[in-house]
Amino acid sequence: MATQKQRSAARRNVKKAQAGAKRKQTLKNLPKRTRSALGKEANKVRRGEEPTRAELEADARRLEIRGRSKMGKAELKRAVARAKR
Repeated sequence: MATQKQRSAARRNVKKAQAGAKRKQTLKNLPKRTRSALGKEANKVRRGEEPTRAELEADARRLEIRGRSKMGKAELKRAVARAKR
């Protein structure tokens, strides 16, 4: 049978694990405006109005843009647009 000290330590460990899991749910913890914007962006990609990140990275590779692997989607979009001008 576990002692009181062991039970309290186990309780603390469970709470720490739950808190860690909660922190990792990043989309859920974002502000509503940000979640809405992300959803709208995803819908544009699904409809084919916007390119995916993989497509942008392929364009960047073809245009020989340096640092493309470290760029986010918005940065890639701007860099590809600048390189195409």
